[in-house]
Amino acid sequence: MGNIYGYIRVSSTDQNEDRQLAALRAKRVQSNRIYMDKQSGKDFNRPKYKRMLKKLKQGDLLYIMSIDRLGRNYKEIQEQWRILTKEKGIEICVLDMPLLDTRQGKDLMGTFIADLVLQILSFVAESERANIRKRQAEGIIAAKARGVKFGRPALPLPDNFYEVHKAWRDKKIPLRLAAETCGMPKGTFYYKAVKFEKER
Repeated sequence: MGNIYGYIRVSSTDQNEDRQLAALRAKRVQSNRIYMDKQSGKDFNRPKYKRMLKKLKQGDLLYIMSIDRLGRNYKEIQEQWRILTKEKGIEICVLDMPLLDTRQGKDLMGTFIADLVLQILSFVAESERANIRKRQAEGIIAAKARGVKFGRPALPLPDNFYEVHKAWRDKKIPLRLAAETCGMPKGTFYYKAVKFEKER
Protein backbone atom coordinates (compact mmCIF):
# COMPACT_ATOMS: atom_id res chain seq x y z
CA MET A 1 0.00 0.00 0.00
CA GLY A 2 1.42 3.35 -1.05
CA ASN A 3 0.79 6.82 0.32
CA ILE A 4 -2.60 8.52 0.24
CA TYR A 5 -2.86 11.97 -1.32
CA GLY A 6 -5.63 14.49 -1.86
CA TYR A 7 -6.00 17.24 -4.44
CA ILE A 8 -8.17 20.35 -4.12
CA ARG A 9 -8.83 23.04 -6.70
CA VAL A 10 -10.91 26.18 -6.36
CA SER A 11 -11.25 28.63 -9.22
CA SER A 12 -10.23 31.78 -7.33
CA THR A 13 -8.95 33.04 -4.00
CA ASP A 14 -12.46 34.02 -2.86
CA GLN A 15 -13.91 30.52 -3.33
CA ASN A 16 -14.13 28.25 -0.30
CA GLU A 17 -12.26 24.97 -0.21
CA ASP A 18 -13.76 23.76 3.11
CA ARG A 19 -16.11 21.17 1.58
CA GLN A 20 -13.32 19.51 -0.37
CA LEU A 21 -10.99 19.66 2.63
CA ALA A 22 -13.58 18.06 4.92
CA ALA A 23 -14.16 15.24 2.41
CA LEU A 24 -10.42 14.48 2.21
CA ARG A 25 -9.98 14.58 5.98
CA ALA A 26 -12.89 12.14 6.31
CA LYS A 27 -10.75 9.78 4.23
CA ARG A 28 -7.88 10.39 6.67
CA VAL A 29 -5.63 12.08 4.15
CA GLN A 30 -2.78 13.71 6.08
CA SER A 31 -2.55 17.51 5.81
CA ASN A 32 0.99 17.37 4.40
CA ARG A 33 -0.29 15.19 1.54
CA ILE A 34 -3.13 17.50 0.51
CA TYR A 35 -2.27 19.78 -2.41
CA MET A 36 -4.42 22.77 -3.29
CA ASP A 37 -4.44 25.21 -6.21
CA LYS A 38 -6.52 28.37 -6.34
CA GLN A 39 -6.86 28.92 -10.07
CA SER A 40 -8.82 28.05 -13.18
CA GLY A 41 -9.24 24.49 -14.36
CA LYS A 42 -8.64 25.42 -18.00
CA ASP A 43 -5.26 23.61 -18.00
CA PHE A 44 -2.87 21.74 -15.70
CA ASN A 45 -0.22 24.44 -15.48
CA ARG A 46 -0.76 24.68 -11.70
CA PRO A 47 2.13 24.80 -9.21
CA LYS A 48 0.71 22.54 -6.48
CA TYR A 49 -0.61 19.99 -8.98
CA LYS A 50 2.82 19.79 -10.61
CA ARG A 51 4.48 19.38 -7.22
CA MET A 52 2.06 16.58 -6.31
CA LEU A 53 2.64 14.87 -9.65
CA LYS A 54 6.38 14.66 -8.88
CA LYS A 55 5.64 13.07 -5.48
CA LEU A 56 3.20 10.42 -6.72
CA LYS A 57 4.59 6.94 -7.27
CA GLN A 58 3.25 3.52 -8.18
CA GLY A 59 0.76 2.17 -5.65
CA ASP A 60 -0.22 5.57 -4.23
CA LEU A 61 -3.87 6.57 -3.96
CA LEU A 62 -5.22 10.00 -4.95
CA TYR A 63 -8.57 11.33 -3.74
CA ILE A 64 -10.36 14.20 -5.49
CA MET A 65 -13.83 15.50 -4.70
CA SER A 66 -15.14 15.58 -8.28
CA ILE A 67 -13.76 15.39 -11.80
CA ASP A 68 -14.18 19.14 -12.40
CA ARG A 69 -11.84 19.78 -9.44
CA LEU A 70 -9.19 17.93 -11.43
CA GLY A 71 -9.81 20.14 -14.47
CA ARG A 72 -12.27 21.57 -16.96
CA ASN A 73 -10.56 20.77 -20.26
CA TYR A 74 -11.89 17.58 -21.85
CA LYS A 75 -8.72 16.47 -23.64
CA GLU A 76 -6.41 17.44 -20.79
CA ILE A 77 -8.47 15.60 -18.17
CA GLN A 78 -8.25 12.46 -20.32
CA GLU A 79 -4.50 12.91 -20.74
CA GLN A 80 -3.83 13.54 -17.05
CA TRP A 81 -5.94 10.53 -16.09
CA ARG A 82 -3.79 8.41 -18.44
CA ILE A 83 -0.56 9.83 -16.97
CA LEU A 84 -1.73 9.21 -13.39
CA THR A 85 -3.09 5.71 -13.88
CA LYS A 86 -0.88 4.32 -16.65
CA GLU A 87 2.47 6.13 -16.41
CA LYS A 88 2.51 6.78 -12.66
CA GLY A 89 0.59 3.60 -11.82
CA ILE A 90 -1.50 5.19 -9.06
CA GLU A 91 -5.11 4.61 -8.04
CA ILE A 92 -7.66 7.45 -8.24
CA CYS A 93 -10.90 7.78 -6.35
CA VAL A 94 -13.38 10.50 -7.33
CA LEU A 95 -15.43 10.90 -4.16
CA ASP A 96 -18.72 12.09 -5.67
CA MET A 97 -18.68 9.44 -8.42
CA PRO A 98 -18.08 5.90 -7.05
CA LEU A 99 -17.80 4.50 -10.59
CA LEU A 100 -14.57 6.50 -10.94
CA ASP A 101 -12.58 4.51 -8.41
CA THR A 102 -9.77 2.68 -10.17
CA ARG A 103 -9.47 0.23 -7.27
CA GLN A 104 -12.84 -1.24 -8.26
CA GLY A 105 -13.98 -3.04 -11.40
CA LYS A 106 -10.60 -4.10 -12.78
CA ASP A 107 -12.27 -6.46 -15.26
CA LEU A 108 -13.04 -5.50 -18.87
CA MET A 109 -16.62 -4.36 -18.14
CA GLY A 110 -15.55 -2.30 -15.11
CA THR A 111 -12.79 -0.61 -17.10
CA PHE A 112 -15.18 0.11 -19.98
CA ILE A 113 -17.78 1.68 -17.67
CA ALA A 114 -15.16 3.77 -15.84
CA ASP A 115 -13.71 5.03 -19.15
CA LEU A 116 -17.19 5.90 -20.40
CA VAL A 117 -18.09 7.76 -17.19
CA LEU A 118 -14.76 9.64 -17.30
CA GLN A 119 -15.42 10.78 -20.87
CA ILE A 120 -18.94 11.95 -20.03
CA LEU A 121 -17.88 13.83 -16.89
CA SER A 122 -14.89 15.40 -18.66
CA PHE A 123 -17.23 16.62 -21.39
CA VAL A 124 -19.66 18.00 -18.80
CA ALA A 125 -16.79 19.76 -16.94
CA GLU A 126 -15.60 21.51 -20.11
CA SER A 127 -19.16 22.38 -21.15
CA GLU A 128 -19.77 23.98 -17.76
CA ARG A 129 -16.56 26.01 -18.13
CA ALA A 130 -17.77 27.24 -21.53
CA ASN A 131 -21.15 28.14 -20.02
CA ILE A 132 -19.49 30.03 -17.15
CA ARG A 133 -17.45 32.08 -19.63
CA LYS A 134 -20.57 32.76 -21.72
CA ARG A 135 -22.52 33.89 -18.64
CA GLN A 136 -19.62 36.13 -17.56
CA ALA A 137 -19.45 37.75 -21.01
CA GLU A 138 -23.21 38.28 -21.06
CA GLY A 139 -23.05 39.76 -17.54
CA ILE A 140 -20.34 42.21 -18.59
CA ILE A 141 -22.32 43.31 -21.65
CA ALA A 142 -25.45 43.81 -19.53
CA ALA A 143 -23.50 45.73 -16.88
CA LYS A 144 -21.94 48.02 -19.50
CA ALA A 145 -25.39 48.67 -20.94
CA ARG A 146 -26.46 49.80 -17.46
CA GLY A 147 -23.51 52.19 -17.35
CA VAL A 148 -21.26 50.15 -15.03
CA LYS A 149 -17.62 51.10 -15.52
CA PHE A 150 -14.89 48.44 -15.42
CA GLY A 151 -11.25 48.88 -14.56
CA ARG A 152 -9.58 51.33 -12.21
CA PRO A 153 -11.34 54.66 -11.74
CA ALA A 154 -9.61 57.55 -13.52
CA LEU A 155 -7.45 59.75 -11.32
CA PRO A 156 -8.67 63.34 -11.02
CA LEU A 157 -6.85 65.94 -13.11
CA PRO A 158 -4.23 67.93 -11.19
CA ASP A 159 -5.23 71.46 -10.14
CA ASN A 160 -2.84 73.05 -12.63
CA PHE A 161 -3.99 70.94 -15.61
CA TYR A 162 -6.27 73.55 -17.23
CA GLU A 163 -3.68 76.31 -16.97
CA VAL A 164 -0.89 74.06 -18.32
CA HIS A 165 -3.16 72.71 -21.05
CA LYS A 166 -3.90 76.25 -22.26
CA ALA A 167 -0.21 77.16 -22.24
CA TRP A 168 0.59 74.04 -24.24
CA ARG A 169 -2.20 74.64 -26.80
CA ASP A 170 -1.07 78.27 -27.12
CA LYS A 171 2.38 76.83 -27.97
CA LYS A 172 3.98 78.58 -25.00
CA ILE A 173 5.42 75.30 -23.66
CA PRO A 174 6.26 71.97 -25.32
CA LEU A 175 4.37 68.74 -24.63
CA ARG A 176 7.22 67.29 -22.56
CA LEU A 177 7.25 70.24 -20.17
CA ALA A 178 3.45 70.34 -19.94
CA ALA A 179 3.39 66.65 -18.97
CA GLU A 180 6.19 67.07 -16.41
CA THR A 181 4.48 70.11 -14.87
CA CYS A 182 1.31 68.04 -14.37
CA GLY A 183 3.28 65.03 -13.10
CA MET A 184 2.21 62.78 -15.98
CA PRO A 185 3.88 60.79 -18.74
CA LYS A 186 3.64 62.56 -22.12
CA GLY A 187 1.16 60.01 -23.51
CA THR A 188 -1.14 60.38 -20.50
CA PHE A 189 -1.11 64.17 -20.67
CA TYR A 190 -1.88 64.10 -24.39
CA TYR A 191 -4.72 61.59 -23.89
CA LYS A 192 -6.23 63.67 -21.06
CA ALA A 193 -5.87 66.85 -23.10
CA VAL A 194 -7.69 65.40 -26.13
CA LYS A 195 -10.42 63.91 -23.90
CA PHE A 196 -10.88 67.25 -22.13
CA GLU A 197 -11.18 69.09 -25.45
CA LYS A 198 -13.78 66.63 -26.79
CA GLU A 199 -15.89 66.89 -23.65
CA ARG A 200 -15.71 70.69 -23.45
